[in-house]
Formats: sequence, C-alpha cells, structure tokens
Amino acid sequence: MCCSKPLIRFQEPVAAEGHGGGALDGGETVGYRRHARGARLMGYAWQWLRSLVFAGQAYAMMGLMAIFFTPWAMLDRRGAFAAVHTWCRWVRWTARWMIGLHSEVRGAVPTGEVMIAAKHQSFFDIIILVSELPRPKFIMKQELNRAPILGWYARRIGCVPVDRGRRGRAIKDMLARVASGQQEPGQLIIYPQGTRVAPGAAKEYKVGTGVLYQEMGVTCVPVACNVGVFWPRRQIYRAPGTAVLEFMDPIPPNLPLRDFMTRLEEEIEGGSNRLMAEAGFAAPLPAPGPGTGRNR
Repeated sequence: MCCSKPLIRFQEPVAAEGHGGGALDGGETVGYRRHARGARLMGYAWQWLRSLVFAGQAYAMMGLMAIFFTPWAMLDRRGAFAAVHTWCRWVRWTARWMIGLHSEVRGAVPTGEVMIAAKHQSFFDIIILVSELPRPKFIMKQELNRAPILGWYARRIGCVPVDRGRRGRAIKDMLARVASGQQEPGQLIIYPQGTRVAPGAAKEYKVGTGVLYQEMGVTCVPVACNVGVFWPRRQIYRAPGTAVLEFMDPIPPNLPLRDFMTRLEEEIEGGSNRLMAEAGFAAPLPAPGPGTGRNR
C-alpha cells in the first residue's frame, strides 16, 4: 500500500569526486543506510502523531457541533443538514493542513432523488460524499435509531432505518413521502459491496443493490475513489497526498438487473483502479469482466 511508503527518500551512496572515482567503502555505505532508515522511521512516527491529533480534534468537534446545531435541527431539518455538512467540511479542511491530506471531487455532483452507489474504502469517502451532496441519506440498521446523537441526526436528515427483511417496505414508504411532498428529494447512498474494501482487495457486488435500483426506479450515479490509499481502515496513520472521489456517468433507470449490475461494477472498479494508479498504488486490480457482479 502506498501509504506505507517512506515519506523521505534517499539516493544510494555514489562515488565521491576527487577520490579517484572509487565507491564509498562498506562502513560508509552502512552508515548512509542506517541514517536513511532512521529518517524514514522518524518521518513515519511524526506523521502518525499528527494523525492522532487530527483524529482527536475531529471527534471532539463532532460532539461540539452536534450540541451547537441541535436547537436549530430540532426546529428545522435544514439545521441537521447544516450540522453534518459543517462537520464534514471541517474534517476535510483540517486534514489538509494538519496531516497534508488534500481531497478532490470530480464529476457533476448529483441533486434530486437519485441513488448513489459508491466505492467504500474508508470513513473519509463518507465524509467527502456527505460534504458535497445537498441532501445525503443512508439506509441504516434499525439499531442505530437508539444511538443518542448519531441516530437522532440520521433520522433528521432522512436516513431510512430498516429491520432485516423489511427494506422494501421502508424504501416504498420513503418514496411515497417524497412524492407527496412530506420529504424533500435526496441522494440515497449505498455501498454495493456491503462494507469497506481495502485498495487492491476483491469483493463481490451484492445483487441487492440491483434489486433496490429496480424498486426505486430512479437514476443511479456510480462513485469511484482512491481514498483508502491514504486513509486505511482501522488505523490511526493517515498518509499525505490527494484523495480523489469521482462521480461517474449516471446510469438511467429501468435497466434489466443483469445489465445494471455489470455496468455498475465496471464503472466503479474501473474508475477506482484508475484513481488508485494516479495515487501511486502499486498493483491495482483490472476492471472486472462482465457478470462478476451477479454472484450474490
């Protein structure tokens, strides 16, 4: 993974001019290598410490902003959206100057009632998505409803809590509220692979994504990213660089299930591999062939 690459690079020792063109002796070479290794370790340790401070302030600001925006959010759902947008943009801004992690968004940001099918590599791709979409919402587990702050804000922005086996009913209720004007149109974010997937790892696309696409009858926008190259899962360390998230060409509604799943996987995997290669990821997987997304 490129995020584990040295932050400081040293050239191998070369022959010094004025000494007959001879190479450095063995003792000097070992000294140079030890110095380079020590510098790399120090660079990694410093970036790790910066990452720890960054993570601490980000979660502290989450709590402070939740408290600050709660009165407005209780009176108006716009207050809840303001809270989540402000925090996500805060994280992106502080990541830039605290740990050297920039973020870039490409493609047209969708509006209206659409389905967003996104590559999920780390928490940071969620942050980027939510900071850009005007009305983001998720399908969430019913258990999150009981979370003191997170669950309440999730309901206020229109997330859909579902019990196992009752997702179809919940989606139809949501679409009915939008059609009747009781709820504003929004962008429903789903992850076709069902979980975070590290760069270079393979995981099949779940056919439930296609079923949801057919149930909703709306446009689907695939989203590719390379975020996991810089922000690995379950680690404190964050690598400097530019994390890119790209909105791909929309997929029109009402395609046959097989055609939709094939096109979705090719768009997301092909785009993500290209973005990871731009970030210097050493061994991106090739775009999958037709039919590989229909296994489940």
